[in-house]
Amino acid sequence: MLEQLLSPLVVVTTAVHAELTSLAPGLITRRHAHHYLGFAATQERLYTRTGQLKPALYTLRVLLTGIHLMRTGRLETDLAVLGTDLAYVPDLIAAKREAEHAPLPPGTADRLTTDVPRLRAELEAARDTSALPDHPDPAAVSALHDLVVRTRLA
Repeated sequence: MLEQLLSPLVVVTTAVHAELTSLAPGLITRRHAHHYLGFAATQERLYTRTGQLKPALYTLRVLLTGIHLMRTGRLETDLAVLGTDLAYVPDLIAAKREAEHAPLPPGTADRLTTDVPRLRAELEAARDTSALPDHPDPAAVSALHDLVVRTRLA
């Protein structure tokens, strides 16, 4: 939900969306790493089982997004921005644009076998050393509650 809320690809916005967006920084915690670790594990199982490119890219994207979030407190989901240290990522992105459900290009599985566990460990380390709080700001939680109630009653 956080990724949808904070996406730069907003077609239509409202005052409620703007208020939600303003509350988001107070709601981000190091516990968000759990979501990214779980999502990456699910996608890794999928690309291992199917050999498809899309879940492999998702695996890299969510691990790198989680690392960035833990280190900066800011959400970045663009793999082209996040994956600059992985030289093969631009080729994978280009291959996905050609055929979303294409098989992994030759040699990619070997790279993923090395990079995914390393990135998972990096995300866990980033979580453990993150300056993000363990719990959301109580004022942000209260403001979110009030916003939801106001919006539902409107």
